[in-house]
Amino acid sequence: MPVTGAGGTSALSIVLFAGGFDRVHYALVMASAAAATNRKVTLFFTGRALRALVHETEPGVLGWHDLDPADDGSTPVARDRYFATHGLATFEELLEACVAMGVTVMACEMGLRALGLPPGVSLRPDVPVATGGVVTFLNEAPGGGAMLFV
Repeated sequence: MPVTGAGGTSALSIVLFAGGFDRVHYALVMASAAAATNRKVTLFFTGRALRALVHETEPGVLGWHDLDPADDGSTPVARDRYFATHGLATFEELLEACVAMGVTVMACEMGLRALGLPPGVSLRPDVPVATGGVVTFLNEAPGGGAMLFV
């Protein structure tokens, strides 16, 4: 029997569309917290948020360093450094925690094409990423679970 949270849901599905560093970072905060409370979690990266999953060896792409500026206007690297020096989880720590706790990470095939990335673009090798479309994401989202759009 699945463990359910206070709201009665046992799953959380998050669509990461926005490419701002703070938004992607906080989606990882939500995903890791939900996974830590025994919820099934899926992160569906699309839009500009997909850059966080692209392997940094791809020409012209810097992975999460290439996300849009943080809400305060700082670069992703500067914001992440601020988090680290103030005792907050960094991007890599959160992503690593999500992977370790079994969060499902999906990359939207249409989103990859919309970003102009070539077919077969290299995604992060340290993150098990399933590629699929919106239909796949919706079909795999557990009924009755919460869904967030970031």
